[in-house]
Amino acid sequence: MSEKQPPKTGPNIPVPPHPNLRRQPLPECHPKAATEDLSAPERIRVLTESPGYRQADQDIDYLNLDETRGVRLQIDYQKPEFLLEQHRISHTIVVFGSTRISEPAAARQKVETLRTELAASPNDETIARQLRIAERVLAKTQYYEIAREFGQKVGKAGKSLRDGELVIMTGGGPGIMEAANRGAFDVQSKSIGLNITLPHEQYPNPYITPNLCFRFHYFALRKLHFLLRTRALVVFPGGYGTLDELFETLTLAQTRKIQPIPVILVGEQYWRRVFDVDFLVDEGVIDEEDRDLFWYAETADDIWDGIVQWHQSNGSDLFAD
Repeated sequence: MSEKQPPKTGPNIPVPPHPNLRRQPLPECHPKAATEDLSAPERIRVLTESPGYRQADQDIDYLNLDETRGVRLQIDYQKPEFLLEQHRISHTIVVFGSTRISEPAAARQKVETLRTELAASPNDETIARQLRIAERVLAKTQYYEIAREFGQKVGKAGKSLRDGELVIMTGGGPGIMEAANRGAFDVQSKSIGLNITLPHEQYPNPYITPNLCFRFHYFALRKLHFLLRTRALVVFPGGYGTLDELFETLTLAQTRKIQPIPVILVGEQYWRRVFDVDFLVDEGVIDEEDRDLFWYAETADDIWDGIVQWHQSNGSDLFAD
């Protein structure tokens, strides 16, 4: 069977060339032959393997230089923004809290293990102290259940909208963040996790929606994405990282760098000891009105109802575009 002939386009119009291939390769498509210069192949190898020859956007060493920090900042922001827009995520509710407050079964197992160790070494003060801390963590696992229930509430509300426009967003780690993502997962709703690259290896929790789990290089860009779409900040008991995000948000709202949003501290007894706002007012370092930048809640219903009521009082629609 003869080969199929290309269609004729007219007496004076050439057949369109192939978009990628040539019948005759260009001269630069062949390296200089060793028959012409014995040293040529080795010299070409050195050239093509040298750092300067790497394509800039594929040169990791170059992209990690201080001089290219601006490029890294741009793409650290742009990649999550691109994917969030693709998923049509308009609004989020951000949940922070300790990575150490695990689900009750895991915390209970740790307590039992330490009790066994202490029984074998009753005079070991290190184990005794670890046990006391583990017992306090176990007592706080109620917050894991509350965060999970709250994640379910947000997930159900988001599913009532087109394309899930209200979704849970967390730091993507274990503990309270896992619980909130897990609640959304329970009701087959999308949720977001914003991880951060650290010197030690870490893993996202398994309940985040694929393609909505991001890993940032810069804390600053991660913080920006926490607040760009948020309609409320829900803060469970936590440590340095939780306090960092809480106080930064309160400062931005206090100075009106951002419009105030609902900020809910879950567990009044814990937060009144960690953060004595009345002391700050009495000392004159914040104003009376700054007390109103947040409030306390104890249950998932309290949190959700408070957020809805705040937006109604503010004249804003929690579910608006």
